[in-house]
Amino acid sequence: MEDVIVDTPGPLLTATDGGTAKVGKREWAGLAVLALACLVYSMDLTVLHLAVPQISAQLRPTSSQLLWIIDVYGFLVAGLLLTMGGVGDRIGRRRLLMVGAAAFAVVSIIAAFATSAPVLIGCRALLGVAGATLAPSTLSLIFTMFPDAVQRQVAIGVWVGSYSVGGAIGPLAGGLMLEHFWWGSVFLLAVPVMVLLIVLAPRVLPEYRDPDAHRLDPLSAVLCTGAMLLVVLGMKTAAQDGVGGSAVPALLAGLLVGMVFVRRQLSSPDPMLNLRLFRFGTFRTALAINMLAIFVAFGYFLFVAQYFQLVLDMSPLRAGLATIPAGLGFMIGSQLGPRIGRHVRPAYIIGGGMAMAAVGLLLLTQLDITDGVPLTIAASLLVSFGLAPVFGITTELIVGSAPPEQAGAASGLSETGAEFGGALGISILGSISIAIYRTQLADKLPYGLRDADADTARDTLGAAIDVAHGLPGDLGTAVAHAAKHAFLTGMHVTAAIAAGAALVLAVLAVSRLRNIPPG
Repeated sequence: MEDVIVDTPGPLLTATDGGTAKVGKREWAGLAVLALACLVYSMDLTVLHLAVPQISAQLRPTSSQLLWIIDVYGFLVAGLLLTMGGVGDRIGRRRLLMVGAAAFAVVSIIAAFATSAPVLIGCRALLGVAGATLAPSTLSLIFTMFPDAVQRQVAIGVWVGSYSVGGAIGPLAGGLMLEHFWWGSVFLLAVPVMVLLIVLAPRVLPEYRDPDAHRLDPLSAVLCTGAMLLVVLGMKTAAQDGVGGSAVPALLAGLLVGMVFVRRQLSSPDPMLNLRLFRFGTFRTALAINMLAIFVAFGYFLFVAQYFQLVLDMSPLRAGLATIPAGLGFMIGSQLGPRIGRHVRPAYIIGGGMAMAAVGLLLLTQLDITDGVPLTIAASLLVSFGLAPVFGITTELIVGSAPPEQAGAASGLSETGAEFGGALGISILGSISIAIYRTQLADKLPYGLRDADADTARDTLGAAIDVAHGLPGDLGTAVAHAAKHAFLTGMHVTAAIAAGAALVLAVLAVSRLRNIPPG
């Protein structure tokens, strides 16, 4: 199969004396545009966390709705990532990138002015659909633009780094916006970057279509996304209203749809997800570790953002600044990982990183409602520094352990698993925390509180703090104190669960991957 490049604005390559194709300034400018898009895409996964208190106070979402606002973006990206890659092969990857950027900008503006929780959930879902067009388009265009192996390696390093930087600066950028504007302003950060991408893409990016593109399978995409959303709906309903009602039917429906999806993939000669790759032991282990490590990372950060603002009463800007060490730890760890990997077996790097993350998570179980900033920063630094090399090394193992002709399918499964793991971490750990919060608060709210205020306080910590501010003197103090203690109990339990998962992954890595040599 040959790559077909069409509609290329200007000369794409220059030849060196050795005949190796080298690129010029336009391609590096194009890389900068792609990196900006990836940075914003990554920021959108974390920028919303600091806005949770304001969203809780102004939109009054239920606990289940609040989790949907945060994680539906990741679930839609995970469910549509591979399908959008196929669409790009057919209609043109640059064109898909521009369409996705335009949709992302428009929906971001609508989300910024959402007037209710259901509207914001819908906007986040549409942002997930638009976001699913960005990741596959950017990486595939990089492979098209940089045929020289050395330059392509540099370009991919920039591409990976843009995701790291976006995740690191997301909370800080969100904190700056929230310090001066309303909660919806965090969505507007993406708009100028997407407009710039639309303007510059025709000038600096080549177009690419694959004449032998695999056939699209919309039904598989619907089954995959539907199974995820139904299972998550069941979990969140159970956390908010208890097991019963619609929770169990939703869980069973999700599992049934998931079984249909798996059967369809196994019986298809050209599946959307090549599940036969799970026959390879290293692939299975590396994918599981990668997905669950991201599960841990995204799950714990949601609680840290709320702890800073709602328990310790920090401003959004101070909370954003407090996340900088963790962001730096992630960036440094991701750069050190490959260097250490030249001399140390992957199993020991992964095992050591997961053990370090477990120590950090256990530190979070010692937080109280008075002054936990230094301890939280230290814990977050350990978690981010420990997990950072794990992500890169497991991704290499996932792709490298597959047969060469299936490397593309392995890469797709890696990206899908990463998105799914992050969204699932927020969903599962968030649901557990909410269930504990509601149970704890049911017995600790002070006598004399109106039923309507008690019901509101039991929804989310943000709603409870808002109720407390509207109550007189000691009654308001008692409500806030009870809600903070209930939230901390949930945070302690979920941090302990995440630490246990990290230790299990450390043991799994050392036991199952120890025969893989360094490098």
